[in-house]
Amino acid sequence: MKSPVSRQIQEIKPSGIRKFFDIVSTMDDAISLGVGEPDFDTPWRVRDEAIYSLEQGRTFYTSNAGLMELKVAIAEYLDRKYDLHYDPKGEMMMTVGGSEAIDIGLRAMLDPGDEVIIPEPSYVSYVPCTILAGGVPKIINLRESDEFRLTAQELEDAITEKTKVLILPYPNNPTGAVMEKEDLLAIADVIRKHDIYVMTDEIYSELTYQMDHVSIASIPGMKERTVYINGFSKAFAMTGWRLGYACAPKDILSQMLKIHQFAIMCAPTTSQYAGIEAVRHCDREVEDMKMQYNERRIYVLQRLRDMGLSCFEPYGAFYVFPSIRSTGMSSDDFATSLLKTMKVAVVPGTAFGECGEGFIRISYAYSMQNLKVALDRIEKFVKGLKK
Repeated sequence: MKSPVSRQIQEIKPSGIRKFFDIVSTMDDAISLGVGEPDFDTPWRVRDEAIYSLEQGRTFYTSNAGLMELKVAIAEYLDRKYDLHYDPKGEMMMTVGGSEAIDIGLRAMLDPGDEVIIPEPSYVSYVPCTILAGGVPKIINLRESDEFRLTAQELEDAITEKTKVLILPYPNNPTGAVMEKEDLLAIADVIRKHDIYVMTDEIYSELTYQMDHVSIASIPGMKERTVYINGFSKAFAMTGWRLGYACAPKDILSQMLKIHQFAIMCAPTTSQYAGIEAVRHCDREVEDMKMQYNERRIYVLQRLRDMGLSCFEPYGAFYVFPSIRSTGMSSDDFATSLLKTMKVAVVPGTAFGECGEGFIRISYAYSMQNLKVALDRIEKFVKGLKK
């Protein structure tokens, strides 16, 4: 009897993040620092707008590309925040979270055998989505000594005749690394030189702590070769609303929209109405959440260093990526043992690429109270290893 499932799908590994999340959900008194989800409620004004849209009976399909009012609001938002200029009529579409945008963006751009350069450690979806689109992942192993930034020379060395797309995941999940304008200018020179394209995942763009975020799409000559991805999950604490968006040149976006039409139809209607309120009127709420994240960032970083775990200082997202090499344990063994003995869940660095070995990811998108208890347990665990 023939196998009912695809060999290609069987060979793709499940998410290393969800493995630990599923375990901790069955344990009493466990604390999870493993899932990248804000602990804040969605701002009330956003929820209120969603309720109002339901009361008004706005429960029908929108256009495939999304509500025009929302796309106009996003275009205004990107203009004032990041000096990005997109036409909401042909260069923007709403998606089911940023994850769908990654998927359909790669499917729209890749032919079988095209190479996609993926700097790692990075978000778990890039490699599987590349494979599912018929592409070939080409990994660049980033270094802690470079603060996990992608250098122009590393990109230059990775490009071949088959290279089609670079994925640029900054601010970065899992490391919290950022790319400054000088870094991006050097990367842009290489991209233009070799006539390749870039998919920039900027879902954490609002969450930078020492400098303003800069998008590579704002650099002259880059908008026409960039697929820009963002969404509402992280900055606006709207993970369950499943609302993202993509901006791209019309020839790319029209093909992304074609896939979206057949696979999805449209992003959730209620979420789209809520999104209008978020981008137009929630700057203060986003800033308040960012200030609290920054307090947690500083606290977690210092606690880790005090217990002897080295960690470069992350300036973006809401993660720290400490080294656990001093313990002599592998990343997976450290995370598994910590969960079993101390009931604290973190994610092994290898969930984000092989070069994540020797690191763990800790999310500080949790209350200060939970962080203090969890870090006390981690400290006890680490000290126990040294005896």
